[in-house]
Amino acid sequence: MPFLLPVPALVRRRCALLISLTLGLGQTAFASTPLPPPETPIPIVQSPQPGKNRAAPKRPKATAQPKATPSAWPEARALRTYAAHAAAQAWAESLAQQHGLDLTQLQGTLARAHFLPTVQQLVLPAPTVQSKNWALYRSRFIEPRRIQAGVRFWRKHQQDLQRAEQTFGVPAAVIVSIIGVETLYGEHTGRYRVLDALATLAFDFPAAHPRADERQRYFRQELSQFMRMTLGAGIDPLQIRGSYAGAMGLPQFMPSSWVRHAVDFDGDGRVDLFNSVADAIGSVASYFRAHQWQPGLPTHFPVTVAASQTDLDALLAPDILPTFTPSAFEARGAVLGEAARQHAGPLALVELRNGEQAPSYVAGTENFYAITRYNWSSYYAMAVIDLAEAVTREMQSKP
Repeated sequence: MPFLLPVPALVRRRCALLISLTLGLGQTAFASTPLPPPETPIPIVQSPQPGKNRAAPKRPKATAQPKATPSAWPEARALRTYAAHAAAQAWAESLAQQHGLDLTQLQGTLARAHFLPTVQQLVLPAPTVQSKNWALYRSRFIEPRRIQAGVRFWRKHQQDLQRAEQTFGVPAAVIVSIIGVETLYGEHTGRYRVLDALATLAFDFPAAHPRADERQRYFRQELSQFMRMTLGAGIDPLQIRGSYAGAMGLPQFMPSSWVRHAVDFDGDGRVDLFNSVADAIGSVASYFRAHQWQPGLPTHFPVTVAASQTDLDALLAPDILPTFTPSAFEARGAVLGEAARQHAGPLALVELRNGEQAPSYVAGTENFYAITRYNWSSYYAMAVIDLAEAVTREMQSKP
């Protein structure tokens, strides 16, 4: 997929640089189109604006700093780059062969990537077992500042939000909420060099993580996509900043999501998820359509669960994947309202723990599940839903 990146701000004011390519197929030019289908290659542009980026949300500190695999690093560990990292260099050779990239350029780029112990620390689970607390988690996002910022964002970009809803079938409130939860409408897009973050997680993912092998494979795929996007376009990957996990722009897209789902929604012939709010809005909506968002379908229904009368083990076994018909749901002891009983699709019992208090439960639909494809957490999905509702209420109360 073509990838375009502007030069730094000072140079941007003097000239416009557009570099187009088709990954793995050589260079080609692309004309500006109003709105191609999500899978159609279009140029991508990215403006990191490092001076305006802010730190990613703080995570619990680990009791001890994780270390890279000893055998992976040369003895001169003070360099802390990937210039002589055996696994990284072997990976570079394989990537160059598979996608026709210049090996010298690829290895030279990796040689400038820094190992970040902080990133290792941030991806680890909390060192002590803490009870999940939905009320506490919710309070981080459903609060006055974020609600008011959401109202301002919605009013300022109402036309683009309406157009996205008409084009993709995703409610404006959900799009507004996603961007609000992810980056507080662009205030927190990340301060880490994406190359450093992805390289660290691709080659030195902490072994203490319970899914270390799986996650390391994932980040190698993301690094591969990031390198192809940038080097193929002649752009220095070290210019680009994002989260500690490598997510970028207002909607915090990973490289693979950028390529698959980002769209040129403002019609300028390029995708800019850092500076074009229209592109960010359209791309969030495009992402949800690709993950089977169903227009008009509720995200969830109320449910009454009495622990002594409900087969919780059976209802919670599929996790948040909608599996049960309403009748099968109630046959296991959960009590639904009339609207849920008339629901034609499958349901999932979603449990939200409240520390030492009794858990909260909802019956999630396929649209609830679609939100979890953005972030695989029922707490995240419920926060997005509640923020969307809170912003909507504020909009209606002050027309």
